[in-house]
Amino acid sequence: MTKKLKNEEVEEIKEGQIEENYIVKDIESFDRRLAQVKKAQEEFAKFSQEEVDKIFLEAALAANHKRLELAKLAVEETGMGVFEDKVIKNNYAAEYTYNAYKHTKTCGVIEEDKAYGITKIAESIGVVAAVIPTTNPTSTAIFKTLISLKTRNGIIISPHPRAKKSTIEAAKVVLEAAVKAGAPKGIIAWVDEPSIELTAAMMKHADIILATGGPGMVKSAYSSGKPALGVGAGNVPALIDESADIKTAVSSIILSKSFDNGMICASEQSVIVPDKLYDQVKKEFEFRGAYILKGEEVDKFRKIILNSKGALNADIVGQSAYQLGKLAGVDVPKSARIVIAEVEETDFVEAFAHEKLSPILAMYKYKSFDEAVAKAEHLVEQGGLGHTSSLYIDTLNCKEKMKKYIDTMKTCRVVINTPSAQGGIGDLYNFKLAPSFTLGCGSWGGNSVSENVGVKHLINIKTVAERRENMLWFRAPEKVYFKKGCLPVAMKEFKEEMNKKRAFIVTDKFLYNNGYIDRIEEELDHMGIIHTAFYDVAPDPTLGCATEGAKAMESFQPDLIIAVGGGSAMDAAKIMWVMYEHPEANFKDMAMTFMDIRKRAYKFPKMGEKAYFCAIPTSAGTGSEVTPFAVITDEKEGVKYPLADYELLPNMAIVDADMQMEMPARLTASSGIDAMTHALEAYVAMLRSEPADGMALKAGKTIFEYLPRSYKNGKNDSEAREKMAIAATMAGMAFANAFLGVCHSMAHKLGAFHHVQHGVANALLIGQVIKYNCAEAPFKMGTFPQYKYPDCVERYAEFARFCGTKPGKTDRETVDNFLVDLEKLKDEVGLPKTIKEAGVDEKAFLDSLDEMVLQAFNDQCTGANPRYPLLEELKQMYLNAYYGK
Repeated sequence: MTKKLKNEEVEEIKEGQIEENYIVKDIESFDRRLAQVKKAQEEFAKFSQEEVDKIFLEAALAANHKRLELAKLAVEETGMGVFEDKVIKNNYAAEYTYNAYKHTKTCGVIEEDKAYGITKIAESIGVVAAVIPTTNPTSTAIFKTLISLKTRNGIIISPHPRAKKSTIEAAKVVLEAAVKAGAPKGIIAWVDEPSIELTAAMMKHADIILATGGPGMVKSAYSSGKPALGVGAGNVPALIDESADIKTAVSSIILSKSFDNGMICASEQSVIVPDKLYDQVKKEFEFRGAYILKGEEVDKFRKIILNSKGALNADIVGQSAYQLGKLAGVDVPKSARIVIAEVEETDFVEAFAHEKLSPILAMYKYKSFDEAVAKAEHLVEQGGLGHTSSLYIDTLNCKEKMKKYIDTMKTCRVVINTPSAQGGIGDLYNFKLAPSFTLGCGSWGGNSVSENVGVKHLINIKTVAERRENMLWFRAPEKVYFKKGCLPVAMKEFKEEMNKKRAFIVTDKFLYNNGYIDRIEEELDHMGIIHTAFYDVAPDPTLGCATEGAKAMESFQPDLIIAVGGGSAMDAAKIMWVMYEHPEANFKDMAMTFMDIRKRAYKFPKMGEKAYFCAIPTSAGTGSEVTPFAVITDEKEGVKYPLADYELLPNMAIVDADMQMEMPARLTASSGIDAMTHALEAYVAMLRSEPADGMALKAGKTIFEYLPRSYKNGKNDSEAREKMAIAATMAGMAFANAFLGVCHSMAHKLGAFHHVQHGVANALLIGQVIKYNCAEAPFKMGTFPQYKYPDCVERYAEFARFCGTKPGKTDRETVDNFLVDLEKLKDEVGLPKTIKEAGVDEKAFLDSLDEMVLQAFNDQCTGANPRYPLLEELKQMYLNAYYGK
C-alpha cells in the first residue's frame, strides 16, 4: 500500500518547495514524486498549442542531438544489441515521432464542422505511467516522453532494472529540453530504483498506462484497474510466395532480423518457403550472410533458446549470431548476420517456433499456398496473436493469394514485401503507417489498441502496409547559365529583369587580389549596381568567418549576393546568406543530420526574401553552385559540418569557363577528382533517380576524357577547361538530388582533422569505398524504399562501361578494370596514392582515428550510402587508405 502524504507535505508540493534531486526508491519517495508530476501536469494542461509545439520540437531536437551518447550507454549497460542500430532507433524515435505529429492538433478545438454542428475538443488525460523495456531502453523512452509532451500529459517512467541508467538519461535529456522551452519542471519523472512494488504503485495511481515489455508486465498493466495501452508478444511469420522477388525478400528479411540483433518485436521469427524455390532461397540466405545450422547444431541451439521453465532464455536476447554460437557451442563465423534452423514443427514444443528476440530464424518448407498460410496462422496463434505478419508476393498478379493471407492472419499489421521490423514500427516503408515503439495487438493479443500506439481505440483495426517507393525529386537552381564567355550576358538580368541595387560579393583573398572580381565589378558598375566585397574566406571556411561576413552583409544590406570561387567561397556565402536573412537560426540545429530530407525535425527558414543568391564557380569540381549543400567548420569544436537543405540552393549559377582558365594544375586535379567522386557516389546512392543518373554518367565520361588535358594544358586548352566546367556542374546536379556516401563522409573528417584538401581526400578514399560498396551480401544494407537489395557491382559496371572502361566477362571484372582506370587517371593528374604519401603524420593519424570514424559515421552523407557502415568498417577503410592496402 502507498503511504498517504501528510497535509504539510502536500502543501509543500503545492507551494513548489519539494526537493527535486532526491532518489525515488521506495513508496514514500514515489508518492512525493507522483504528486509533483500531477501538479506540473495540471499547469501543463492549460498550455496553448503554440507553447506545446515549441516544447515538442525542442525536446525532439535535444533527443536527436544525443542519439550517439544514448546508444553507447544502452549497449554498455545492457550488453544487448548493436550500437549503430541503436543510433538509428534513437534518431528515428526523435525525428520520425516529431515529423508524424508536428502538425497534429492536440489542444483545444481540433475539428469543427459548423454545418453539422460538430466540435471536437482535445483534453489531456493526466499522468502517464510508462514501463520501458530493456530491449529499447532509450528509443522507447524518447518516443513515450515525446508523445506525452505533445498531448500535455505528465509522465512517470519505470525503467527495466538492467537498463535504468540509459533509460533515465534519455528521460533527462527530454526533460531538460522541455523545461528550457517552457514546460513545467516536474512534467517528466522516473523511478530511480525500480521494483515490482513501485511499478505496481505507479500503475495504480497514474491516469493511464503505456506498457511495453514482457507478457507478465503487460498483464499486470491490464489488471491494475486503470486504462492501459499495452502490447503483446510478436512471433512474426514471413511467407515467401512462389511469385516473390527472392533477392528482395531475402535481403529484406536479413536487414530486419539482424537489426539491433533482432530485438524489435516486429522482426521475423520464421520464414516459410515454397518447396520449388527452397534450395534457391536457402542459397540466397547463405550468400547474404545467414549461417544455416547443420545436423546436431540444431539441437545445440534448441537448448539455449528456452530456459528451464519453458520461457525465453534472457541470455540470448540481443546477442549477435557469433555470440549465440559461442553460447550454444557451435562455430558460427563472426561474419554471420543471422542463424537459420531448418525445422518442421510449428507447435511450441519446437523451441525455434517461439519469439526469440535475437537473430535466430526458423525456416519451414511448404508444397501449397494453403499449407503455407496454415503454418503462418498456427505460428501466430501459438504466440503472436494480434502483432504482425509478413508476406512477399507479386502484388499485381497474385491478389487472391494476398487476400487469403490477409483475411486469415489474426494480426493488426500485415506488411507486404517489407522488412518486418522496420516496416512494423512504421513510416519507413509506408508513410501512412504511424511511427511507434509500442505496437498494439488488439483483442487478439489481449490489448486495448490494434494499431501502432498513439491513440486509444475500442475496435480492432487491421492495417495492411504495402512497400512503396515514395516520391523522388530533381531540384536545381532556377537558372543555370553556361558557355565560355557567358558571364556578362547572364549578369545583365540583375538590372534588366530584377532591378537589383546593392551587390555583396563573397570570395577569397587570392581571387580578389588576382583580378577575378574585376570583371564582375566592372559589369556591376556599368549597370549602376552599388557593390562591396568580403574576401576573408579561408580554404576551409569557419563558422567565425561566416559570422563576420554576415555582420558585413547586415551593415551593407544587399539585395544581391554573388559568391565567386571554389566550394569554400560558395559554402561560406550560403551560411552568411542564412545568417543575414535569419539571424535567429540555430546553426547546430541546421547542421543536425537527418534520415530523410523531407522529414527532418529542423525546418530551414525560407531563403531569398532579402537577397537573391548567384554562384559563380572558378574551379571545376565542387558543384556547390548548383547544390543545396554547404560545408563549414566549427573552429571552436574542431568539427566540419556538411549542411544540407534545398533552401541553400542558389537562385542562379553562372558557369563561365573564362573564370576557370587560370586554375593551377594541383587545383585542377583535386577539383576534377572531387567532381568524379560526386558522380560516382550519386550513381550508387540509395536516393538516386534517373535524371540524376544521366547527369552523373555524362559527367563521369567527360571527366575521364578531359581532365588529363585540362591538367596538362591548362589555359592553353579552352575546350578541356569548358568541358570540365560543365562536367563539374552536372556532377553537382546529380549529387544535389541523389546525395553522396561514405567517401565524402570520411573525406570531410580527413580534411577537418589533418587539413587534407577535400578533392585529394576523396581521391585517396574513393577506391576503398568502391570495393567496400561492391559487397553483394554486406553485413548491413541501407534503408530506403526504392533500394531493394545490394546492386553496386551492377551500378559501378554500368558507370564504367559508359565512361569507356574495357568490359570484363562479368560486372565484377568490369569494376576491377574501372578501378585500374581510375588509378591511372589519378596518376595522370599527379595525386598521391595514400594518406601517408599525402603528408599526414602516422601518429597524429592513428591518435585521431577513432574520433574521425565516429564523426564520419555521424556525417550527413553516410545515410545515403548503399551499404550502411559499421564503425569498424569505416576504420578499416581509413587504415587501408593510409597504408595503401
